[in-house]
Amino acid sequence: MDMSGEERIAAPREAVWAALNDPDVLKDCIPGCQSLTKKSPTELEATVRVKIGPVSATFNGAVTLSDLNPPESYTISGEGKGGIAGFAKGGAAVRLTEDGDETILSYDVQAQVGGKIAQLGSRLIDSTSKKLAGQFFSDLGARLNGGESA
Repeated sequence: MDMSGEERIAAPREAVWAALNDPDVLKDCIPGCQSLTKKSPTELEATVRVKIGPVSATFNGAVTLSDLNPPESYTISGEGKGGIAGFAKGGAAVRLTEDGDETILSYDVQAQVGGKIAQLGSRLIDSTSKKLAGQFFSDLGARLNGGESA
């Protein structure tokens, strides 16, 4: 699965960068995130519960940040195992561009899924991924603007 997008966030680039590197903010904004622990400045462990169509699974995995160029860009990659539901692995190139008092966050994602989840079909997986990404950016924007995430 490949997905690209661009989101306008009403916050300065430095604030967006800080939020994208804060495990507490990420835990609150990632849909279904049950835990997110920083193991080092570039390594995190996560537990995320997701529902794709009729399949619900809890994924445990590792996340790595690389190619760090603060506050402009980084690459985030990870792999999670969801037991009988299967696995997910992939990465995203994330870029932050200043636009006045706002920030444009651009991303290019490549991901693979296997197991029971892969049998659901790419259409359902793609639409669920887009919905979850939309919820993440909505919650991140709300958090950066002093509101609470949904």
